[in-house]
Amino acid sequence: MRTIKGPAIFLAQFAGDNAPYNSLDTIADWVAGMGYKGIQIPSWDGRLFDLDKAAESQTYCDEVKGLLADKGLEITELSTHLQGQLVAVHPAYDAQFDGFAPAAVHGNPKARQAWAVDQVKKAALASRRLGLTAHPSFSGALAWPYIYPWPQRPAGLVEDAFDELARRWKPILDVFDENGVDLAFEIHPGEDLHDGVTFEMFLDRVGGHARCNMLFDPSHYVLQQLDYLAHIDIYHERIKCFHVKDAEFNPTGRSGVYGGYQGWVDRPGRFRSLGDGQVDFGAIFSKMAQYDFAGWAVLEWECALKHPEQGAAEGAPFIDAHIIRVTEHAFDDFAAGGADRELNKRIMGID
Repeated sequence: MRTIKGPAIFLAQFAGDNAPYNSLDTIADWVAGMGYKGIQIPSWDGRLFDLDKAAESQTYCDEVKGLLADKGLEITELSTHLQGQLVAVHPAYDAQFDGFAPAAVHGNPKARQAWAVDQVKKAALASRRLGLTAHPSFSGALAWPYIYPWPQRPAGLVEDAFDELARRWKPILDVFDENGVDLAFEIHPGEDLHDGVTFEMFLDRVGGHARCNMLFDPSHYVLQQLDYLAHIDIYHERIKCFHVKDAEFNPTGRSGVYGGYQGWVDRPGRFRSLGDGQVDFGAIFSKMAQYDFAGWAVLEWECALKHPEQGAAEGAPFIDAHIIRVTEHAFDDFAAGGADRELNKRIMGID
């Protein structure tokens, strides 16, 4: 067994235009000062990272790693959540998702998709140059508007959507394979890959691709009332990334899973800072240790109530307290009597 690495933090929710959040150098000082040992970098944020340069320049990647090493930090993964989202966009969301892409491709879904595919492929190259072995992203969605079967879906609509999703992602997965990096889709509402069933539908269509894997984030399972502990039992071999994020679900007589179009504060299901929600992290970290998870425990902070700086400060000690230093010996080794095959035979009455 291996001890999970951490604590680490995803920078996406903290990057901004004001110091210390507006450069990799200064935001790294900030997170290191709170006790984090790793950072997950949003590859789309040019204030922190230049993905185009990283895909081409080993020197640039070495410089970034050196900058962070001087502060006692490592890169856990790069992230292409926003670019991955744009690999597959239903027309109903075109206007909203244009904001994830450069202005030059706004209003042009085909050009936007081509840009996104190129970005995710570049992330595979950059990850290899940085010595990383896993990469989180979103799958995008073509079938999501039809999540509830009313009106009745036309026959084959979901199957055709997943066929097309696989067609778009298979060449990308091949690039990740060429670079020795696992692509970990965050299983997330709003994506076609939003639970175990949909992940399996996709995995089957990409031929069980070895690089098609998962990011495990229990908060998204709380909000859709999925058994997140059993999920680890089922999919542990495919879980390559881990977001440590809390959530709660408190249904009422007026609203449940769908939330009634309410804002985050008023929804029955809402994200919370670590320790403020309902996720059983003790059980999760135990299962991750049991199944020999080799990656990082990465805080993704989102909370409807708490200030992000407080959430970040509380996150490092929370994760550190939950990381299990795995044992090298069985707890009852003190009582071991040594190996004696003849004794074993006598105990069982074997001549």
